[in-house]
Formats: sequence, structure tokens, C-alpha cells
Amino acid sequence: MIFGVCGALGAYFHIDPTLIRILFLISIIFYGSGLLLYLILAIVIPSDRYGY
Repeated sequence: MIFGVCGALGAYFHIDPTLIRILFLISIIFYGSGLLLYLILAIVIPSDRYGY
């Protein structure tokens, strides 16, 4: 919910963002690569903040 990555991925793939949040949490706890992936996606996914 910090950068809206999981919500954006959920809207794009038409699935519940909570499921994506759980998958990110599991990947962070067990593999550690989820945090890096989350930060990369936060930079790459365009923001809807300004309305364009």
C-alpha cells in the first residue's frame, strides 16, 4: 500500500491485490528478492497520482 504496486498489478491481472501482497510477503520472508522486485516495480509502474 506504500507505492500502490500490488493494487496496480491486481488491477492489471484482474485479481485481488491482497493475494499479490501475500505473495510479495512470502517472497520477502523466504527469498529476500521480493523487496528488490517491489522497489523496481515501484519505479517502473506509472503513477496515477497526477491524473495522466
